[in-house]
Amino acid sequence: MKVVHILDVKGREVATIQPHRSISDAVAVLHEKRIGALVVVGADGKVMGILSERDIIRAIAAGGHVLTDPVSRYMTAKVITCTPDTLVVDLMEDMTRGRFRHMPVIDQDRLAGIVSIGDVVKQRLEEFQHETQALKEYITTA
Repeated sequence: MKVVHILDVKGREVATIQPHRSISDAVAVLHEKRIGALVVVGADGKVMGILSERDIIRAIAAGGHVLTDPVSRYMTAKVITCTPDTLVVDLMEDMTRGRFRHMPVIDQDRLAGIVSIGDVVKQRLEEFQHETQALKEYITTA
């Protein structure tokens, strides 16, 4: 199974924010959209980083009053990405090894979606359910 299958189900909309916007702005978007990360993009639409809830918590723990600081100060600039053709098992390995929960999807140098660990778990559960149903049908018809 490939990442494109997850995107086909969940959609390709990605919540983004510019690097000059404040952490307060980012928190408002995260809350409003009920998500855990924002992709930070430049004026040209290129991915510059990712800002997760964890990044914000670390910033608050380290410095206290960070809400007026720019997103660029606390974003993760070294972003690990995947493509629509990336195998989901490879995606899971990268997320587990890197200990992160969100991965932007890049297609031909453009942001094409984002996949969360929750999306991966949901997809895997659906696969298991289909396999279980197929086995049950096989057993009852054999």
